[in-house]
Amino acid sequence: MNAEIRQLDEKGSGQAVIWRENEQGNMKKLKLTIPQTLPGEKVSVIVDKPDRRRWRAMPEEILESHPERTSPRCPHFEMCGGCVWQHWQYQGQLKQKTNHVKKAIESQGFDLNLVRDTIGMDEPWHYRNKMEFTFAPDGTLGLHEQGNFRKVISLETCLIAGKEMVEAAMEVADWAKNHQLTGYNKDLHEGLLRHLMVRQSFATGEIMLALFATEAPAVQLKNAADDLVKRITNKFPKVKSLLWLENTDWADRTQSERSHILAGRDFIYDEMGGYRFRLWFDTFFQTNPPQAQKLVDLAIEMGQPKKTEKMMDLFCGVGTFSLPFADRVGKLAGIEIVETSIESAKRNAKDNGIENTYFLASDARKGIDQVLESFGNPELLLLDPPRSGAGGKVMRRIGRAKPERIVYVSCNPDTFATDIKELEPFGYSLEVVQPVDLFPHTVHVEAVALLVLTE
Repeated sequence: MNAEIRQLDEKGSGQAVIWRENEQGNMKKLKLTIPQTLPGEKVSVIVDKPDRRRWRAMPEEILESHPERTSPRCPHFEMCGGCVWQHWQYQGQLKQKTNHVKKAIESQGFDLNLVRDTIGMDEPWHYRNKMEFTFAPDGTLGLHEQGNFRKVISLETCLIAGKEMVEAAMEVADWAKNHQLTGYNKDLHEGLLRHLMVRQSFATGEIMLALFATEAPAVQLKNAADDLVKRITNKFPKVKSLLWLENTDWADRTQSERSHILAGRDFIYDEMGGYRFRLWFDTFFQTNPPQAQKLVDLAIEMGQPKKTEKMMDLFCGVGTFSLPFADRVGKLAGIEIVETSIESAKRNAKDNGIENTYFLASDARKGIDQVLESFGNPELLLLDPPRSGAGGKVMRRIGRAKPERIVYVSCNPDTFATDIKELEPFGYSLEVVQPVDLFPHTVHVEAVALLVLTE
């Protein structure tokens, strides 16, 4: 059948609606999800089970293509679930991301003209400083197949990761094959190797390789572990942290129960905006350094911090925003529920000679109350919540605290829009929204917004 792509879903796949007549002569609506298509295109698809209400099908042929369609550069594009927009010219991606933010805030009654055009990258390739690869049960290292989380495609390259990161990952893949090491089978819950995390500081060049396995690197695995150390230290002098992390949990996450340092230290140094940070394997840090710096610069520009003011940084993480703001305000309090991140934030502040900060490990809503009691009401508040947003309770608590200015850093336009709607009854006005593209060739978009207390 032929279908016309009407819109994109939250994963960037094309959406089409087809009306079909069933055996009883009634018209039935079929919602199609068609990856690797663009709005306005007409495509031919095969639907194996038309009686379903929803169906996912790859396009058999592009009958009428979008004027901004382009040839994807990566050989893994048709299979990989990562860069789903490589077939879209970059300027078209940016326009779509701007429209996504506009649509989100308009749905909550805000003026879409407050949204500026998305800030893109001059060179939207090799921008990631962190990647997580997965081992298939046969020991092959790769990336998850699009639409099939249980299948891993063999890794040849990755055009959004740093080149040295990919080279180091390929060396680990070769090592695993040479030693005939098994990968983890998610169904049977057996096998040795689970994931490989690679981090690299674009500022210092330091690399971390973190191998997640179900056993310790001892006894029968000692020779393999020793060979890995020899390979990596000889070929990749920038690797300053080579880790073997035990993870026996059934959950498919990069977590660790016991850590083993095979070479170097258990962290690497990174820098942003002149501030130095220590990154451990589980440290959250923005994965696109050049664009992340733009987020920080925009937040400072919008927030207009002053030395006479107090500031609160919610969801502060390891202090990515806290440190540059702390140099510009009188006092800063950071709140983050992850205790290891708070310990890192304290250490990062000390490493950078910053002494006017107070960091609290707490749930955001409870933490606000605790900080207000000892700290007083801040003139400036910044929040950078996860994709799920801050939530109504937290936003209303912020509203009652009455900071003069609120800078909201968002990684999800939809939860951002519902969050800031909660501030309207407290007298806040949305002044500007600036989208920033931190993840070219994907559906994700970040934004920095300023809200001002007007009543």
